[in-house]
Amino acid sequence: MVVEILSAVVVAGGAWLAASVRVVKQYERGLVFRFGRVRAKVREPGLAVLVPFADRIQKVNMQIVTMPVPAQDGITRDNVTVRVDAVVYFKVIDPIVAAVNVQDYRSAVGQVAQTSLRSIIGKSELDDLLSNRERLNEGLELMIDSPALDWGIHIDRVEIKDVALPEAMKRSMSRQAEAERERRARVISADGELQASYKLSQAAAQMADTPAALQLRLLETVVQVSSEKNSTLVLPFPVELLRFLDAQTPKAAPPPEPPAETKPEVNGHATPAPRSPGDAVLPD
Repeated sequence: MVVEILSAVVVAGGAWLAASVRVVKQYERGLVFRFGRVRAKVREPGLAVLVPFADRIQKVNMQIVTMPVPAQDGITRDNVTVRVDAVVYFKVIDPIVAAVNVQDYRSAVGQVAQTSLRSIIGKSELDDLLSNRERLNEGLELMIDSPALDWGIHIDRVEIKDVALPEAMKRSMSRQAEAERERRARVISADGELQASYKLSQAAAQMADTPAALQLRLLETVVQVSSEKNSTLVLPFPVELLRFLDAQTPKAAPPPEPPAETKPEVNGHATPAPRSPGDAVLPD
């Protein structure tokens, strides 16, 4: 009889212990509802003892939740149709408010994020969506965080993930980028030609003062071209080189003129040499 009583007490104690003891994990907080009314004290991680049949515990996750926002179609302020998706990082900072003031805080945050994303698309231009996302992320975070504070939720971060553009807009932007690159290439090439013209004018002035420098430059060019043995070299021979060589070559003295020849005497008189057409005729 005593054994049966002890067994019944043990079974009853085990049932009471199973009904009154709950385990709260490290990343959770426990809310105790006694007869439907929430207790002010939040149960910390560990064992939580409840009053059987009177208390009911609800566990709230305090971890950061990563929620993807579905892609939203919208028209930017400069009338471009885009499709933008984002991701929201949030966490519960007040478990009592999050459990009492809103039925499903996850769904509420998701709906606010979608409407805020549509609103931020309509207020922004396409260039801001593509290149100035930091400012848009901050504005989107403020728009979502304002109603979330009343639900005991803190928006930790909001990021715009991707911006999908129509194919026609992609082609237009590609042509614009190509034209910009071509413009930069032409400007750089023209700048290089201008600088080269300055250097060439200085080199030409220097070579004009020293004509030998022009010939040395010509010979150096010939050497550079002749290093490639797979081409035929046609060497122009400038007239200036001939003039330079002619000026540097010493001129030989002209040969002496031969003496005037006389014919042998005829009848005791010397026969004069024949006159040239330019010789003057003197009277006898």
